[in-house]
Amino acid sequence: METQNQKMTETKTMDTNMQETKRQVPELSLLSYVEGSETDRVKFIDDLFGGLKDYGFIILKDHIIDQAKVDRAYEYVHEFFQLPEDVKMKYYNADLAGQRGLTPFKREHAKDNPNPDLKEFWHVGRELSADSQYKGVYPENIWPTEIPEFKKAFTELYSAMDATSVILLEALGVALEVKPGFFKEMIHDGNSILRTIHYPPTKGQDTQNSIRAAAHEDINLITMLVGATASGLQLLDRDGSWLDVNSKPGQIVVDTGDMMSRLTNDVLPATTHRVVNPETDGERRYSMPYFVHPHSKANLSCLDSCVGGGRKYEDITAGDFLIQRLKEIGLM
Repeated sequence: METQNQKMTETKTMDTNMQETKRQVPELSLLSYVEGSETDRVKFIDDLFGGLKDYGFIILKDHIIDQAKVDRAYEYVHEFFQLPEDVKMKYYNADLAGQRGLTPFKREHAKDNPNPDLKEFWHVGRELSADSQYKGVYPENIWPTEIPEFKKAFTELYSAMDATSVILLEALGVALEVKPGFFKEMIHDGNSILRTIHYPPTKGQDTQNSIRAAAHEDINLITMLVGATASGLQLLDRDGSWLDVNSKPGQIVVDTGDMMSRLTNDVLPATTHRVVNPETDGERRYSMPYFVHPHSKANLSCLDSCVGGGRKYEDITAGDFLIQRLKEIGLM
């Protein structure tokens, strides 16, 4: 006859096995692709494609971005968001639809969700050359004069993130069977955005209806989240459960957005994710995602390798799709 101790032991074993088999976002080495052998490169491509197809997310445990640049940028983000409200509001221009400079607290909401997100953020865009066809099409960057080092720090970090995105999309292009340089050409002079987000303490806020970032999908091709000062990011897994996305300092979280979903006919779907409220209402959080966008004229038509049983989406340019989505999230 089974004893109570045996039952307790079996229960603990089952609990342990369940914990061990819980799904976790895959961790990949970008340096194995950049510096490794041909076998390493093939494995990275397979793991990148498989991770984004299965989870919609992967984590880069190493990469080519100097951590000192990331740390420096976070210092200036913290400094900016601690400025008095009237000083910060000098950098808000409603006519820019949140594409550059400050977007104030609770100004943005998720698509189809009327409740505002509990966040404020700053957008840095591409510094275009004078002869770029998109000079005057994309808004010019805005820089806070109160922090002289801000511009240099974020221009350098933007460039580093941009270079990394080219490598990632090059690898993904191999898996998607597009011609070499397809994605590099698509994002050349692209409208990519480096967003610095401040999630203030939630004390006194309507946390019954609003969270730090309500469930949503990103608009762009891929997003690269370089660090975060606190946890809270979750993805909606394929079984309908919420899965924590936990990364360590120095790592980059990568996910696919709606533009990639359209290009690939949902082979690489845009995965729903959110940032939940903290357990302690006095805790604040900072994060810095880099949203990789094509240039405005890029056509988001389905790739030949992904047509399958038929195209799910009508053709649309990246510029028109961006405007459509900015309206849906309350920024236009």
